[in-house]
Formats: sequence, structure tokens, C-alpha cells
Amino acid sequence: MANMVNTQTGTPYGSIKPSQAQQILDTNYLNFTDGSGKNFSQQYLPEIYEAEVERYGNRTLSGFLRMVGAEMPMSSDQIVWSEQNRLHIAYNNVSVTGANTLSFAVDSTSGNNFVNNVISAGQTLVIMSPSTGKELKVYVQTSTAAGVNPAVITVLPYTQTALNAGTVTFPVTTVGSGDLKIFVYGSEFKKGSTDASLNSVTPSFTQFSNSPVIIKEKYAISGSDTAQIGWVEVATEDGTSGYLWYLKAESETRLRFEDYLEMVVIEGELATNTNLTGLKIKGTQGLFSAVKERGNIVNNFTAAAGLSDFDSILKGLDTQGAIEENMFFLNRATSLDFDDMLASLSSGAAGGVAYGLFENSEQMALNLGFSGFRRGSYDFYKTDWKYLNDASTRGGMANTSIDGILVPAGTSTVYDQMLGTNIRRPFLHVRYRASQADDRRMKNWITGSVGGAFTSDLDAMEVHFLSERCLITQGANNFVLFTSSI
Repeated sequence: MANMVNTQTGTPYGSIKPSQAQQILDTNYLNFTDGSGKNFSQQYLPEIYEAEVERYGNRTLSGFLRMVGAEMPMSSDQIVWSEQNRLHIAYNNVSVTGANTLSFAVDSTSGNNFVNNVISAGQTLVIMSPSTGKELKVYVQTSTAAGVNPAVITVLPYTQTALNAGTVTFPVTTVGSGDLKIFVYGSEFKKGSTDASLNSVTPSFTQFSNSPVIIKEKYAISGSDTAQIGWVEVATEDGTSGYLWYLKAESETRLRFEDYLEMVVIEGELATNTNLTGLKIKGTQGLFSAVKERGNIVNNFTAAAGLSDFDSILKGLDTQGAIEENMFFLNRATSLDFDDMLASLSSGAAGGVAYGLFENSEQMALNLGFSGFRRGSYDFYKTDWKYLNDASTRGGMANTSIDGILVPAGTSTVYDQMLGTNIRRPFLHVRYRASQADDRRMKNWITGSVGGAFTSDLDAMEVHFLSERCLITQGANNFVLFTSSI
């Protein structure tokens, strides 16, 4: 006898027997595969993994400033500090304007140590030509007053009759076109002379300032969504683990905001666009901007150049503060360039790698990752900077503008305008707004009518984050920024 067939299931009537419990049996199987639009896309509920997969590892980017700096409160809209200028008297871009005449500009744009002429009659100078390597010692016969610009001094060489006549000759040029450098190395006076002609040298300083910016972030969820609880097992970057529901997103908002606290003082720029300043958006000077303006820049550093490129960095550090200990924070490519440069210096066995150095041996896999080294009188410590490698920020591109930065270790001495005294501070430190009434280092509060908050009739929970801060980069002349396009 032919069986009657269910047109929806394609199975004969009588062959399906419902079970009294949730059991998987061959007698209660429904097969909806006729393609008529009445089929279920899944026969059973899907298998769900409760644990969240950490496919990007630790996603946070902050930590750089915690390693090299500190955080201190402030109460004003602006931070002002002063940095000492050089001790000795020197002038650049000096021109020979006569047989025994030197002229040079003395203003804020000339790039000289002193913005007034403080060279006096009776002092002795060294004249140097960076382009030719020539030098000459001279005696200052007369000098213009401090406020005269350009300054003019007449000199008498010790070993020849004129600047442009003798063994060492400097061609006569117009004021502003010369490239000579002069510096005072002492003085000489005849017996019984007075010192009335000497100019008094008043120590000068350079003043810098920076202003904080207000940083905000918010996370919101409606009351209806909070009623639909979905549990997820997580292990977050801030050390918490376990089961979370809708506040999982709030946790990530907090982590992202904490990264912003560091990123904004690294990337910050002072606003010069009048369209911004008209909106009261002033900006703040971040680390990269400060080093570009007042520090040192190295373009396209590569291991192929060997030590020649690196030694030029050392020569630049010698002309600045000569801080003995320094830290490299580099992206992956530049970090490997440093490893390759150092590894190429080892000339022992087997392909240029010396066994016994850097914990290498013939029986082990070679360790060519260098975390520290010494060159000349400097110690360097190297680490990868995640911020430069992360694909969501400066990483993941074939060409990057910032490859790394060299940060001096230790502290600097500056004059604090508020305290009226010299203080020691880390070269990098963050200042945040705070008072007895309000601490704006990291504010966090909840508004709405959901999640325990009862502050308004809004059917949602809003989690707010706020901070007001800026970065102080002191002694930026001791920093080195590694770039590939600046």
C-alpha cells in the first residue's frame, strides 16, 4: 500500500513520532529541504562558543609615557617654563665685510646663542669655516654696542695681517651671506689697562609654553537593550576577566579613551588656522610637533649605511646636552634596521656571527635582537613601540612618516615660573588640570535613568569620560625623531 506523503516535510505520514523529552532520535527528525521557502535554515540551534576570541591580542596602545615620564597636576590654562641657553659666546652666519671686519645679525631669527652683541674689545676669538675647515685666531680691536644690528667688530689676526691676506684667507662677502662661525675663547689686555670696554654678559633663557586640551568620550545604551542580556566570557586588556553583558562595550570605550589620553599629547598640534582659533580651538603641542620644532630629525635611517648614519646622530648629540642614557622607541622596520646594523659588526665564525656574543652559541638558534648597546660615551636601550606598529594607528603602511624617536633618560633642570625656583622634571611629563574642587586627570560619571543612574528622564545609560591635559617636552634639543618623509 502506498503511503501518504507530507508535502512540506517530504516524509510519509506515520513515520514521525514525537518524543516526550528533548531527545535526538531518528523517529522525530524533521527534514525541511524542499526549497519551497518553508524550510528552516538550521535544523538545530547553533553551537556557540561563549569565550571571545582575542584575535588582536592586547589592543591598547598606551604605556609609552608611563615608561619615560610622569603626571603632575596644574591649576592654570597655560604652562610656562624656561630653558637655559648655552654658556659660551658664539655666533653663526658671520660675514667678512672688510680686510679686518666681521659682521653678523643679532636678532631672534638669526639662530645665534645671544640676540645682542656681547663681544667686547680685548677678547680673543676663533673664526671657523664649516665649508672649508679653515680657522684663524684673532684679537678683537673694536666692537659695536649691544643693541646695534647687524653687529660689526674689527679684529687683528695673530698670525697674519688681514682676514683675506695670509695663509688662511676668508673672502669678503656682504652681511648675511657668510657662513663663518666665531666663538670667544678668552681675552688679552696689556699691563695697567682697565676693563671699561668689556660688555657685561647677562645670562639669557628661552621661554616655552603649552596649553591643555579637554578630551571627551561617551558610551550610551538604551534601557531596552540592557534588558536583553547576552553573556560573553572575556579577558580584557585592563586585567578584568569573566562574564560581561552590555557593559562589555563600556569597558572597551574606557580602554579606548585611556589610549586617547596618551595619543593626544603625542600627536597634538597647536592651531594656527584662523577658522579653528575663531571657534576657540587652540590645540596643544604634542611630542612629535615639539621635536620637529626644537629637536633633531634623522631622515631615512637604514642599516645599509652601517655606523656612518648612526655616528652622525652621536655627533649631533655631542653638540646638545650629551645625555648619557637614551631610549629608542621604534617601529618594526627601523628596529630591525638597528638589529641588522649591530649584527653586521660581528665578524666571527659562520656568516659573520660571532658565537659567544649576545648569548649566541653554535648549538642554539641565533639571537640577533638587540635590546641595548653602547657607542662612544652613550648607552642606548631599544624597544618596539606598539603605537607605531598597530594597524589602526601608524602601522600597517608601506610608507610611514614617523619611524621612531630617541628619548633621553633622566631629568632636566628648568626654572618654574609659578614656584619661582629651579626644579627638576622628567624630560617628558604630563600636566593635568586639578584643584581641591575638581580633579580632571580622568573623570568618569553616569547619567540617565538606567544602570543605577537616576539623573534625568532619558531612557538610557550614558557613561561619560573627560580629561584635560597637555605634554611638557623639556630639552627637546636632546630628542631625535626618525622620519621617512619629513
